[in-house]
Amino acid sequence: MKINFFHIDELAEKSGTPLSTIEAWVSDGIFIPDGKASDSTPIFSIESLKTIEKIKSLIDVGYDNPEIKKIIRKVGLPSENPKKTSNEKNSYLTVGTLAEKIDVSPRTIKHWEEKGIIEPDLRSQGGFRLYRDYYVLFCNLIKDLQLFGYSLEQIKTISDFFRDFIGIRDNMEVADTETVDFKLEAMENEIQLLFKKTGQLKNGIRRWEDLLKKQRKQISALKEKNKKRVNRGETDEN
Repeated sequence: MKINFFHIDELAEKSGTPLSTIEAWVSDGIFIPDGKASDSTPIFSIESLKTIEKIKSLIDVGYDNPEIKKIIRKVGLPSENPKKTSNEKNSYLTVGTLAEKIDVSPRTIKHWEEKGIIEPDLRSQGGFRLYRDYYVLFCNLIKDLQLFGYSLEQIKTISDFFRDFIGIRDNMEVADTETVDFKLEAMENEIQLLFKKTGQLKNGIRRWEDLLKKQRKQISALKEKNKKRVNRGETDEN
């Protein structure tokens, strides 16, 4: 399992630094998180371990937090990305937030991940997973495919095509020309199949809309007819 970020409590344990100390550094602005989860939890990269050591070294020689903040503002820390500021945090979605946004259970998100359909952008040592915003659209597309009658295995194939496409688009020179051509041809074929499927669904939706409109009118007419029967019965009784 690739570990590419730490929760603040994991970072405290890994660095041997009290959690309260790290929280104070963050609050004082001398230790900037690399991003935050959708529940506002700060997250930290592996490089943050080096940053902690640099901060500790400054404390060891007698600097306090305000002085360290001035040093960072003026010259930065050797292990710190000089472009990183508190206004440049990346935001990620937790499993729960992603599930809520697309109206499924967190277990569904985990199941899709187990099937290899989706992959978290970040994963912590404790198994905590985070996703970028684009997964809201991607997961809604998965739901659409399920409505189209696609199995999870078929959806996995399509999601693999998406990943292959991104890989080819960004690093075409890495693969040989025959492999690239084969994969692109397969993608085109899948697109044609999806076009055909969506066309059939559109026709089916139109048929059902026409039927439902007629049925609703007929039901309204029958309700009115039945109402007249009731009124007539009441008149006869009088």
